[in-house]
Amino acid sequence: MTIPDLCKLLYEICEDEAVLAPDCELLESGLLDSYAMIELFTRLEDEGIELHPTRIDRTRLQTPRTIAELIREYSTDESK
Repeated sequence: MTIPDLCKLLYEICEDEAVLAPDCELLESGLLDSYAMIELFTRLEDEGIELHPTRIDRTRLQTPRTIAELIREYSTDESK
């Protein structure tokens, strides 16, 4: 998933244009609260991207860019 695609998904979840910026502070701003986080993981799973929230350090969810990097890492690990 590309950063722009992820930003669009976050916009659908958070309904705030601030998330369209790749370096938007999602956690610090409160845009990615616990409800939005569950929705994000569910929507990613619907896209075939399965992350394990209990194994992820919250710092990896700080910005759309860090989430995209996390998705890329998970995709690479699964293809091995």
